[in-house]
Amino acid sequence: MSGLARIILVTLLGLGLVGCADSDLGFDQHGKVVRADSLEGRWLVVNYWAEWCAPCRKEIPELNALEQQLNGQGVRILGVNFDALQGDSLQQAADKMGIAFTVLADDPAARYDLPRSKVLPVTYIIDDQGQVREQLLGEQTAQGLTARLQALRAQ
Repeated sequence: MSGLARIILVTLLGLGLVGCADSDLGFDQHGKVVRADSLEGRWLVVNYWAEWCAPCRKEIPELNALEQQLNGQGVRILGVNFDALQGDSLQQAADKMGIAFTVLADDPAARYDLPRSKVLPVTYIIDDQGQVREQLLGEQTAQGLTARLQALRAQ
């Protein structure tokens, strides 16, 4: 491909992505676009994790179980790598950790106005209107998160 053709292609792709910028949350660990409209009207459990975090490693199976348990109930589990891994590195880390839920390559903190935590793991519960309802520090269980979600949804 000539230099000019490459510049035109990159420009066209960039313009196409600009139109999508507000309608998606970037890519997941498999390189698939995570559309914002697929999350609208859903409660979100957003978990920050890292490979070096021992409590995170213990918590991941609980989050996997929660994802299966709440399937079809208007709740999505989303992971975010604390070390901002991207591309193949993110996929490899997610696979190594055994993560079965969606891991976002881009941090959604700005979109949801999430406070930055200096400890891991940290989990945020975001309601179906996009408002942060809980910030939970430390290792969580599927049972505990289910109880918190039920209590918050009942309010």
